[in-house]
Amino acid sequence: MSSFRFPFLLLILLSSYATLAQEGNYDEAKVPPYTLPDPLRFENGKKVTTLEAWQQRRAEILELAEREMYGRMPGRPDGMRFTVFEESDTALGGKARRRQVRVSFTDDPAGPGMDLLLYVPADANEPVPVFLGLNFQGNAAIQSDPAIRLTESWQYKGHKGVVDNRMTEAARGATASRWPVEMIVERGYGVATIYCGDIDPDYDDGFKNGVQALYPDLQNRGDNFSTMAAWAWGLSRALDYLETDENVDAQKVMAFGFSRTGKAALWAGANDERFAMVISNESGAGGAALSKRIYGEDVDRLNRVFPHWFNQNFKKYSHREAALPFDQHEIIALIAPRPVYIASAEGDQGSDPRGEFLATQAASPVYELLGKKGLPAKKFPALHQPVMGTLGYHIRAGQHDVLPYDWQHFLDFADRQLK
Repeated sequence: MSSFRFPFLLLILLSSYATLAQEGNYDEAKVPPYTLPDPLRFENGKKVTTLEAWQQRRAEILELAEREMYGRMPGRPDGMRFTVFEESDTALGGKARRRQVRVSFTDDPAGPGMDLLLYVPADANEPVPVFLGLNFQGNAAIQSDPAIRLTESWQYKGHKGVVDNRMTEAARGATASRWPVEMIVERGYGVATIYCGDIDPDYDDGFKNGVQALYPDLQNRGDNFSTMAAWAWGLSRALDYLETDENVDAQKVMAFGFSRTGKAALWAGANDERFAMVISNESGAGGAALSKRIYGEDVDRLNRVFPHWFNQNFKKYSHREAALPFDQHEIIALIAPRPVYIASAEGDQGSDPRGEFLATQAASPVYELLGKKGLPAKKFPALHQPVMGTLGYHIRAGQHDVLPYDWQHFLDFADRQLK
């Protein structure tokens, strides 16, 4: 009986997810008329025409987004400490060096913190650029490497190898297809990752089990420290460590994310100008897709199904996207003049590929003002036809996932921008 129940329960779970994913509008003909805020025009209507004026406008957009969507973030904790607890110079059959680091958020090593996993090419003679991203299921899930420590943080029961919301040995390598570590190190780059649940578990727990517990003053308020802000904050804390690692070129650390972690990567890049580049793969609503288009996953679904992701003020925009004082193209624009790559999948209409493209396109004028080439595409590109300026975009065939095709172009884009 037990061998039958697991597939049956998994089928129910997937069916429920598919139903939720199909909520909202999936008909281009039903996209309502909308007007995007101009990132190069102040709230008072004054036009931005200089670098100095953009810096003021940038601060205005950042304040709006913090207050109305993401919430306030604390700075670097005073007592933060780094402890290397494992390393090897012969990882992945000798192709990589591996290092595992405990990032403690307080001066108590037994207190809250996160485990960072880092791979760099074994043959590198100098510090290398690094892709830094959050993962969904623990560091051990991104590679079958038996040396990677299993996370003790809460996990979704539906994930492979998870028992009673805890990771087991059976979860090793469960998401390795999304993290082609060997491909990346062979191209001369490093990979660093942290389990997002180490920072804040991905469920509505009243912010009691994540890093927010260290900052009670940032809760019980409209602009509270949300899960999405916490994940972005965690990426910055990981960068704090990478700045100290002799194997890493800290001037060339790229924030990477897929789906919900792609939303966090964009917000991390918008807030922390130390990130040299941002890559957001199929981040959809609350990520790279325009909210005011009201296509696919919308603001109401974000607030109902994932009430912890964004702050309490954001709840008032459910079914009221037109009232939002900003949109996601402006979050991308906050990263200017640093490079940003947005990727979509044709079979992932819930993430609104066209809305992701239009947001990238609408951020271009800011890049152009700052002397950079924005997105070199006037119309929505065909499948498998990447376009790359300082802003890049592609749409591929397939579903909501990260594939080798995506990484091939992320690496190509990084070569163009950072090498």
